[in-house]
Amino acid sequence: MGLPALLASALCTFVLPLLLFLAAIKLWDLYCVSSRDRSCSLPLPPGTMGFPFFGETLQMVLQRRKFLQMKRRKYGFIYKTHLFGRPTVRVMGADNVRRILLGEHRLVSVHWPASVRTILGSGCLSNLHDSSHKQRKKGVKARNLIHARIEENIRAKICRLRASEPGGDCKDALQLLIEHSWDKGEPLDMQALKQSSTELLFGGHETTASAATSLISYLGLYPHVLQKVREELKSKGLLCKSNQDNKLDMEILEQLKYIGCVIKETLRLNPPVPGGFRVALKTFELNGYQIPKGWNVIYSICDTHDVADIFTNKEEFNPDRFMPPHPEDASRFSFIPFGGGLRSCVGKEFAKILLKIFTVELARHCDWRLLNGPPTMKTSPTVYPVDNLPARFIHFQGEI
Repeated sequence: MGLPALLASALCTFVLPLLLFLAAIKLWDLYCVSSRDRSCSLPLPPGTMGFPFFGETLQMVLQRRKFLQMKRRKYGFIYKTHLFGRPTVRVMGADNVRRILLGEHRLVSVHWPASVRTILGSGCLSNLHDSSHKQRKKGVKARNLIHARIEENIRAKICRLRASEPGGDCKDALQLLIEHSWDKGEPLDMQALKQSSTELLFGGHETTASAATSLISYLGLYPHVLQKVREELKSKGLLCKSNQDNKLDMEILEQLKYIGCVIKETLRLNPPVPGGFRVALKTFELNGYQIPKGWNVIYSICDTHDVADIFTNKEEFNPDRFMPPHPEDASRFSFIPFGGGLRSCVGKEFAKILLKIFTVELARHCDWRLLNGPPTMKTSPTVYPVDNLPARFIHFQGEI
């Protein structure tokens, strides 16, 4: 075979498929941006749309923090991409995020990815708004399994309430939802109860478990911070074994200022939920760019914390940055571990109390060592260590 034939063969085998692939990417990009609002003279944000159909979802899932940091360095605080099957604009920075969070129901509305909506259901609390969603098959099996177990508990709860069995002085969220329907004279909507219960399990368990895991990690990596936590506990009489008055109450918890700062710093570096999902209700302007109607908008909590100018030495774990007289969380939208606006986390005060109690009990009863050193963190759906954070715990003797 002569040289011309070899070159032609190589062209057909390698170069032509590459050219076709690049052409497909370009056509995909043109197709995605064709959904822009042509009546608006503003440009779309910079960015790329990735591979045909897949967009940039695979890169984000596989590379996660590195992918997001690369995008931020290249395109800045607002850029377009294609994630979870939809053209998307990612937004970060206090001023930009403020516009999104305060524009709820006016500019944007909550819009979780299809897989999340399928499991939680369209009737869950965070999805209640005027728009409707198509039912998706993906995740139905998992949802049905979860809902079947939840329905058993709901029916048992209803039977106890109808029998007027005493349940103590406290009411749980499920009981409040049931009694709300009864008080209004409405029939119980079992499907809505199951969906709301699923959401409460996720919001009330997964996120606090993520934050508690991060607390164990940081306190294990920074023993001088753990020492200061114990010094604060000792000053409040919470370390002495012989003191019978060292039980926790709300008044004592409010006085544990340094522990509160440790929790804040943990949530700054490892916010349990990395961001929030919205959909544009109409085309609007954001920092000189158009956000087209129907496009998804993701506001990034972790990136907003990373770029906030109010934080000095951002990579350092330093709880003292939140101590008076000049706490570094003074800017409202630079520190948003619980989101903000109309859809800020309804359980944030409960979460803060729970994490304070967890930190107190951990510090006064345990010493521990992380077996694998600083963990690599995954950030979807909540932040968690890749290695599940193996650690060796021993009993703390209560002396510092």
